[in-house]
Amino acid sequence: MKLSQFKFRLPEELVALEPTAHRDECRLMVLHRKSGKIEMTKQDEEGNDLKDEEGNPDYLDFRNILDYFDEDDTFIFNDTKVFPARLYGTKEKTDAKIEVFLLRELNRDLRLWDVLVEPARKIRIGNKLFFEDDGPMVAEVIDNTTSRGRTLRFLYDCPHDEFKHELFALGEAPLPRYIIDRRPAVPEDMELFQTIYAQKEGAVTAPATGLHFSRELMKRMEIRGINFAYITLHCGLGNFDSIEVEDLTKHKMSSEQMFVEKEACEIVNRTKEAGHRVCCVGVSTARATESAVGTDGLLKEFEGWTNKFIFPPYEFGMSNALVANFYHPESPMMMIQASFGGYDNVYKCYNQAVKNGYKFGCFGDALLIVDD
Repeated sequence: MKLSQFKFRLPEELVALEPTAHRDECRLMVLHRKSGKIEMTKQDEEGNDLKDEEGNPDYLDFRNILDYFDEDDTFIFNDTKVFPARLYGTKEKTDAKIEVFLLRELNRDLRLWDVLVEPARKIRIGNKLFFEDDGPMVAEVIDNTTSRGRTLRFLYDCPHDEFKHELFALGEAPLPRYIIDRRPAVPEDMELFQTIYAQKEGAVTAPATGLHFSRELMKRMEIRGINFAYITLHCGLGNFDSIEVEDLTKHKMSSEQMFVEKEACEIVNRTKEAGHRVCCVGVSTARATESAVGTDGLLKEFEGWTNKFIFPPYEFGMSNALVANFYHPESPMMMIQASFGGYDNVYKCYNQAVKNGYKFGCFGDALLIVDD
């Protein structure tokens, strides 16, 4: 398919800058991928759409996801943990303000980090960056990796755990650029931009669909007999990179580190073999499981990196349900949804979402895609 096939007009006011008051209160749209049926509102026993007290459509909310799953179904979650990756420093001599976005630690003993800097044109090898007026956190640029990428060596002599604590204390929640350009990050964002089940540190952006799961909702799922399986994919910035080619077969995704352990495989495979539903929570989970699925349709243990880029036409080998947010035009996340639910079906969902004022982005509303 072509990049231009994923264009649509997204009004700026439909991009969510804040989460809902409670995690599980966003709207939920449901697509039945075989029939193409789309559900948006709650219904009575006769199948009639319900209205709220003011006569407006009574939209499905995320808690209604329970209505589409039964005992012994399994949800697969990405338990990666976001760290405060965005820092602000100043360049030596000029005092120019520099944004430093931490990507990953390259060498813990040498304090080497792979980062992005902005504005990149001002940052050259040998420059020093200061992160506090009178504090000890200083970094030296030792390599250029990409146009915006740099390798920094932090000049901070202390035990590694203390260094990480001090470094992260200077950072803020790594909200997407489309949010941070319209409002500043606040301390509360580190909690709001983190799933309640996050365990393994390494992500520089949240697995956004997981943000909708509250403790109350997961308890209700547990009571119903739904299984939870946890895999890890450390979400990077690849899904936010602009795709520069019209022919999608020529696009290369950035690699992300992932882990699929034995326990998750056993839970998922037992569910599949029994004929129950397996739901991937978010596109990061879908990419990870499709990177680790065998030709027999079963999940395999995996430790390594994936740069899998999924776009239509693509046949999923792992899950038979997917829940994910509504995303920006021409984004790899939308392409995964279109691959799973069918391009025409998903495009209709997006048109309905815009028409009915659904919210887009990491704090936006959700689309559940199921078989009939």
